[in-house]
Order: sequence, then structure tokens, then C-alpha cells
Amino acid sequence: MRTVIFDLDGTLADTSRDLIDAANACFEDVGLGLPLDPVADAATAFLGGRAMLRLAFERLGVADTGDEVAAQFPVFLGHYARNIDRHTRLYPGAVEAVERLRGAGYRVGICTNKPEGLAEDLLTRLGVRRLFGSLVGADTLAVRKPDPAPYRAAVERAGGAVARSILIGDSATDRNTARAAGVPCVLVTFGPAAAEMPGLAPEALMADYGELFDLAGRLIPQGGA
Repeated sequence: MRTVIFDLDGTLADTSRDLIDAANACFEDVGLGLPLDPVADAATAFLGGRAMLRLAFERLGVADTGDEVAAQFPVFLGHYARNIDRHTRLYPGAVEAVERLRGAGYRVGICTNKPEGLAEDLLTRLGVRRLFGSLVGADTLAVRKPDPAPYRAAVERAGGAVARSILIGDSATDRNTARAAGVPCVLVTFGPAAAEMPGLAPEALMADYGELFDLAGRLIPQGGA
């Protein structure tokens, strides 16, 4: 079966505002204000909680952020879990694109560096968990993207074969994951880091989910490996 695997944050859904609000809450709790901007720092949000905390500490003048980030990361996760879908929205056309793939016999799944439990909760709240045959998160295996093992697991758990699959993402992590797995990569250009995507040299760029069906048909081999 031909298989399409999606990243979650910044690819299927714009989660940036809820992520930034959760990171800011860590600092607001101790009277340090709101060091992150919901718009200007959206690209950093899609790099994960540790990246946001690191940036915030740097802005507050903390030179060595390692211990501080480690201490605040569980606090961040708590804030995020309680407000995971306050502002988050699926990107326009994402649901329709996934449903079209499924209707044509494709297997679809998700490989994300969000913890699996949070990803499961978010997709359920957004009403789309049923659309995906697999979900592999940052803590599902002992390794996470860009190691190719989570991607391979996502494909196989969806019922597909890696040799007949592609990864849809929005970052260098996704590009490197696809390269390590030996599969084509499509990077979206509707996110805050859109200008960086061409330089990552993916097999294709996608500006709109209406393009996905044709891209999948072109990039995934028709026959067996």
C-alpha cells in the first residue's frame, strides 16, 4: 500500500499559539513576564518546547540554559496539556486532502516529535484521530526524528511499506528524517519558516493541501520495491 506520513505541528495543524502560551506561562508563573511573541516566534514554537524555553531564557540574559530548560520543561508540558487546543487549528484543506488519499486507497499516519500522549489528545480533540492509521510520537520509541526508526514505525503501523511512502513536513528535522529513511520529502510553504524550505532541497514543496494528491501520485512508486 502507498503510504503518506505527516508531521503534526506546523504541517497538519498550526499549534504555535498554544505552544508559545504554555512556554510563556512558565515565566509568568515566577514574575518574569512573557518573553515570547505569538507571531514573531511561531517558527521556534514548531521546533519544540525546549527550543522555546531556550530562546526565552536567552532573552532574559541566562547564558547557560541547560539546567533551566530541563527544570522548566515538565512545567511547560503541564501548561500545554491543560490548554492544548485553545487556539490550535488544522490548516485549510488538510482534512479534505487526507480523506481523498484514504478514499484512493492510501494508508496515512503521523510521525511527530510531540509526546505521543499529547499528540493523541490533540488529534482526538480536533476530531481527526480516526483518519490516521498510525501515530508515533517523540516517546513512542527510544529515539525520535530525525532518526528514521519512528518514521519506519509510522509507515509499518499504518499498514504500508517504507519503499512506497513519503513524508510531509515543515522543517529540517523532517527533511533529515526522510533522507535517513531513503524516502521522498514534501515540505509545506504555508508556515512561518516558509522561506527556509527551498534551501532544504526536498523532493517537492507544497503551498496548499490541494496539491497533495497529485504530489503523492508522482512521488510514490506505483509498483513494489
